[in-house]
Amino acid sequence: MPSYLITGVSRGIGYEFLRQYSSDTNNIVVGLVRNKATTDKKVSEDPDLKGRSNIHIFAADITDYAGLQKAALETAKITGGSLDYIIANAGLVAPFDQYDGIGDLGSQPEQLTKELRDLFEVNVIGNIHLFNLFLPLIQKGQVRKVIAITSGYSDIELTRNWDMTLAPLYSASKAALNMIIAKFSAQFKKDGILFLALAPGTVDVGNHDTATPEQLQKSTAVFGELVPKYAPDFKGPLTPEQSVSLMRTVIVNASIEKGNAGDFVSQFGNKQWL
Repeated sequence: MPSYLITGVSRGIGYEFLRQYSSDTNNIVVGLVRNKATTDKKVSEDPDLKGRSNIHIFAADITDYAGLQKAALETAKITGGSLDYIIANAGLVAPFDQYDGIGDLGSQPEQLTKELRDLFEVNVIGNIHLFNLFLPLIQKGQVRKVIAITSGYSDIELTRNWDMTLAPLYSASKAALNMIIAKFSAQFKKDGILFLALAPGTVDVGNHDTATPEQLQKSTAVFGELVPKYAPDFKGPLTPEQSVSLMRTVIVNASIEKGNAGDFVSQFGNKQWL
């Protein structure tokens, strides 16, 4: 029975990963969340998910080392001590920097410092601990794939060539995550473990629901100039269902033999981010 560990399954992309992978009764799907009771209730009330005995929800904040340690032990009991896939989806998106350039944020130095520390704590440090704690299970698995959900914003060439000013702090944290994936790959590729950084594309998960008209105008200005030249076929944000379906194909097809070890790709399996 293939086994999956997915972090951040309470909503959005993580919840959709949970829904799609658990639809196959042969799969064992373990979801990590900060609030277990709320997620258990949500699953139990979901017509598609309720009654699926292959779903297991554990409480573990990505920044809580002891919580992750406990979750690894609980997962091992369910899977028999092994694990086939890690989908490291949990992450932090900071409203503070979504719509402004790095130079503009400098007017709030204390807030900038706090936000950047928080982003690295969740998106980078938390995932390092996650990988290290669950690697013993992955090493005993059959498939051995570790997938980190990253962002096209973290692509240096996209930023450099298209003057992508938005979300500078978030982008930096995801770029650091990409390097962490490459470093884990450099060490564990010889053991047959695939580490891959995978961007989901532009997905509508409600991150802009509280944006002000001014903030939306800034975003529209950037993408209004980018899209016609960079991705003229872009039709707008993907739904979580569409994004996860695309990413699942990439995950299945990616391999060390195909040269994907430590790679950073989009939901299309390439460097096309939109």
